[in-house]
Amino acid sequence: MTSDTPKLDVITFGESMGLFYPEGPRGIGQGGSMAQSFGGAESNLAIGLARLGCTAGWFGRLGRDPVGTGILKTLRGEGVDVSRATQADEAPTGIMLRQTVRGQSSVYYYRKDSAASRMTPAHVDAEYIAQAKIVHFTGITAALSGSCLETIRHVVSLCKEHGVRISFDPNLRLKLWSIEEARPVLLELAASCDYFLPGYDECKLLFETEDEEVITEQLRKLPGMSIIKSFNGSNVIVHKEHTYSLPFEKVEQVVDTVGAGDGFCAGFLAGIAKGWSPEEALSLGGLTGSMVIQAPGDWEALPTWDEVLQRRGQAAHIER
Repeated sequence: MTSDTPKLDVITFGESMGLFYPEGPRGIGQGGSMAQSFGGAESNLAIGLARLGCTAGWFGRLGRDPVGTGILKTLRGEGVDVSRATQADEAPTGIMLRQTVRGQSSVYYYRKDSAASRMTPAHVDAEYIAQAKIVHFTGITAALSGSCLETIRHVVSLCKEHGVRISFDPNLRLKLWSIEEARPVLLELAASCDYFLPGYDECKLLFETEDEEVITEQLRKLPGMSIIKSFNGSNVIVHKEHTYSLPFEKVEQVVDTVGAGDGFCAGFLAGIAKGWSPEEALSLGGLTGSMVIQAPGDWEALPTWDEVLQRRGQAAHIER
């Protein structure tokens, strides 16, 4: 291992896109100004981990354009290691537009042939992967292209070779592929990981049933641990014969549910990286997820470790 290879708690990789949305009540195409940010499940997670006091890295392909450069600068400023991220001359950074009109949110993607979709196993630094405690990826990356799926499979093989734990969130996006295309791939990846982090609705689609007992039995067959988000008002761990359920954290008001799953995963993996038990990590994930939905933004509302301690009653909040 070379001296410039950082040792990180969690490494994640995938596509980050520029995000543009109308300011005020008007929808897209109705005039008015647009605000800008960025989003991506994996980079959101990396920011969440860094804010929780973990060392986190993100890599992926971005265009050599102002949007891609801005994403890298922001991630670096949040304390995320982006030393293995690259920018492509031949393809742009993906873009998404989001609007909320009369309470209904819509997202429009412009990511076909983006720089991220052209990621290949050659873009993976094996030494970088080998030194991590955990590597996390999502089904979004698998859906982008055949080369992205091959990149995931390559990373999985590196993790197995070097004893790195694998975390996988299926993050099923039916705008990217059909459930018939997604199901065999996501189940393959689920069987390869140590921590499988689906939502309950995703489980119903993956296992083709709404029967809770059947879903639980299917999860028990997986070699790793399943951490199910939103299972009858609780977050649940299923691993072999062990089941543990923890009710949702109570919140005063829900402002924006975007990013809640990423916040939950960041909290859970932060707990694991800190050496906590899975049950303790589940509690942290539930708390961080609940904090995210009380403020707007994909990643802007992700809490810091100090904020988590204040919510847990372990630190005093001093307001000047």
